[in-house]
Amino acid sequence: MNYPGHIITLQDYHIGEVIAIQRQLIKKGCGPLREDGNYELDTYHAVMLFQSRFSDMNGNPLKPDGVVGPITWSALFGVQNIKNKTSASNTLSATALDVARSQIGITEFPSGSNGGRSVKKYMDAVGLGNGQRWAMGFIYWCFQQACISLEVINPVHRTGDPLELLLKTDCKILSAHNAKVNTSLVLPGQVFIISTGGGHGHAGFVEKNENGLLTTIEGNICIDNNEGAIGVFRKTGRTISSINTGFIQFE
Repeated sequence: MNYPGHIITLQDYHIGEVIAIQRQLIKKGCGPLREDGNYELDTYHAVMLFQSRFSDMNGNPLKPDGVVGPITWSALFGVQNIKNKTSASNTLSATALDVARSQIGITEFPSGSNGGRSVKKYMDAVGLGNGQRWAMGFIYWCFQQACISLEVINPVHRTGDPLELLLKTDCKILSAHNAKVNTSLVLPGQVFIISTGGGHGHAGFVEKNENGLLTTIEGNICIDNNEGAIGVFRKTGRTISSINTGFIQFE
């Protein structure tokens, strides 16, 4: 049974989906349960037991919260029952992603300076001074290059501040809540926004959505704590639920 595209939890009334979950929990030794289609406390606690015993597709512990989202679903039913999102929904997003991929491996110098000749173009694109955070500048620059190639106007608001982008964009916003409830709405080419507190934020591209786990391309991050290089890298392991602010679809 394929993942339905929405989380399933207490007092859920999607009977067919709940029966399938109950049946699979029993097979995994997390019963006894009635296969009645009612997501009541006994099913909720059985899901928590399953999540405490089993791991996700990457071998990481599941979060024992009693909620069946795409990560728990893939652990219950198998990865083949999740519809992965690996293609951008429009030409602009696909082209901007290709530009972002071409920049992977570009780093600051010196590392940790929020500057350097290699990343200066991202900062200049949005008017950032040396030493300022440039993750949003990287995104704007990628879309600008895509728009030049496609001969269209850049829909991304020119700013180095991810939270300002969210406030001033005219494009479609997917809230963090709605993304968690319906993970199929998170698409490659979207820009995710994370609030980091104190009025600051971080942003990056969604490259893939697989089982609720994201592959992203981000600027101004450190991919290897041992090496310490900060730059543009592909990152795996972010979950949709870890994006605390939302996603923007540019087109």
